[in-house]
Amino acid sequence: MNVHEYQAKSLMREYGISVLRGEVAKTVDEAVEGAKKLGGNVWVVKAQIHAGGRGKAGGVKVAKSLDEVKQYASEILGATLVTHQTGPEGKKVLTLLVEEGCEIDHEYYAGLVLDRATGKVTFMASSEGGVEIEKVAEETPEKIIKVAIDPAAGFTPMVGRKLAYGIGLKDKDQIKKASSFFAGLYKMYMEKDCTIAEINPMVTTKSGDVIALDAKLNFDGNALFRHPEIEELRDPTEESAKELEAARYGLSYIELDGNIGCLVNGAGLAMGTMDIIKLHGGEPANFLDVGGGATKETVQKAFTIILSDPNVKAILVNIFGGIMKCDIIAEGVVGAAKDLGVKVPLVVRLEGTNVALGKKILNESDLDIIAAEDLADAASKVVAAAKGDA
Repeated sequence: MNVHEYQAKSLMREYGISVLRGEVAKTVDEAVEGAKKLGGNVWVVKAQIHAGGRGKAGGVKVAKSLDEVKQYASEILGATLVTHQTGPEGKKVLTLLVEEGCEIDHEYYAGLVLDRATGKVTFMASSEGGVEIEKVAEETPEKIIKVAIDPAAGFTPMVGRKLAYGIGLKDKDQIKKASSFFAGLYKMYMEKDCTIAEINPMVTTKSGDVIALDAKLNFDGNALFRHPEIEELRDPTEESAKELEAARYGLSYIELDGNIGCLVNGAGLAMGTMDIIKLHGGEPANFLDVGGGATKETVQKAFTIILSDPNVKAILVNIFGGIMKCDIIAEGVVGAAKDLGVKVPLVVRLEGTNVALGKKILNESDLDIIAAEDLADAASKVVAAAKGDA
């Protein structure tokens, strides 16, 4: 789960991480009033969308007068920003953050992720902040330092100093402030079940402060039951309506841009299904895992969500019955096809628990279902069906 920059900074304040004062605005007038409330003579008007690269897309502007705040707020609010993380469709800006300005001395990068190779939460830091860290990693990897945190010891003062010295800080007061900054970031990451905590840039100012100028936090969706306060930060306007609807029914659904709908049980099998569809020249329209505890009603809901995508030209149902029995899936498929009046070709591959009963239900349904013997056969048939060659 993602949150906006202003929400991330609000959480960071709770952990003693220095951020600039800011006001959230939904309208141009609110942006101007926010700037007046902050005072000063320099403000930054920032688009709030769940994507990086806002500055390059024109979503971050420095205003040196209230007239400029009004002008930039008018230009950004309602605009569609296209960045390297939004895809070509972009994201519409509905919210702004108006933030006070500061005198930047140097920009740095700081981030926390779980390194699956080592099984440890790992700090990444660099003296090259304010640019895409991927570019730094590719062109000058020596400028990124990594420090893995021992899960038994946790964050120690030595880790803080290693990071501070590693990015080139020399002033003792700044080293102390940076160490405190890193400590707070780690504590928040662990206590809030983050998957990513990224500060780009983290800056030192002319007055010697260490501040998070930008912030990106992602949270583990599976841990949200522990954090109702994080769940409340969810912005439905930033998420696919179909994905939100699927989540309400316990379905794992991700919308893609292909034309072959996929209904599969098990995340691994779903990934394999998508891969083999592409191998046969097709494009999946979604990732959809109905899980092991799906019911007939859940399967019907999955069909409803798949068919709500106008790009879907064929559907592949690929079930390996273990916990999820094939006859339950078959009943759901038949019920959905009849209730929804499925008009696109339907390819079904069943294997596993109660497979004979499942196939019997499908065969006796009088529906025009294309049966497949194995996954390769299913992929070949559904790609042909989507092209109109079936």
